[in-house]
Amino acid sequence: MITIIDYGAGNIKSIKNMLKKIGIESQISRDAEELKKADKLILPGVGHFDHGMRNLHHAGIVEVLNEKVLNEKTPILGICLGAQLLGNQSEEGVEKGLAWIDMDVVRFDPSKLSDRQKIPHMGWNYIERKKDSKLMEGLNDDSRFYFVHEFHMKVKTAKDELLSTHYGYEFTSAVERGTIFGTQFHPEKSHKFGMQLLTNFSKI
Repeated sequence: MITIIDYGAGNIKSIKNMLKKIGIESQISRDAEELKKADKLILPGVGHFDHGMRNLHHAGIVEVLNEKVLNEKTPILGICLGAQLLGNQSEEGVEKGLAWIDMDVVRFDPSKLSDRQKIPHMGWNYIERKKDSKLMEGLNDDSRFYFVHEFHMKVKTAKDELLSTHYGYEFTSAVERGTIFGTQFHPEKSHKFGMQLLTNFSKI
């Protein structure tokens, strides 16, 4: 059972609908006891970094998530803001992140973008694989995913970078450390490519 974490900062229903479409059982919960029983976790997210972290703390589930992810090694997939929350901090706010992956979140540098490239980075874009991963089985550099974001992840250790994407310059678009995964893009909005990625996650 995949448990989608409901902390008031994500488009949760679209993720559950996509999982249902591809035959993967899931539930939505913010209950600590239910989270403790989860086989896998998805941390969604749309919006402001500080809002997301404060909501997680307000829900009283950060300690449970630390136990599940860091000690029990329960696989987790962060999506968009959910991926950014896996890091240390963000230029978007002042709150500390979950710090499960050694990275910061930074705003796109407009000086490196062309006149046609606007912030936020919105729409379909390609990925470049940085290492082999079970999350990316059946996918290649021709795979496209849907992005909507003003800030992006910046890893401090190269081995944590799973995918990169080019938008004016190369940025980290997915991370992986052990059983911790994060995608800057939205697999639930990425049609067949997102279906494959979510199917892969369900099998990890």
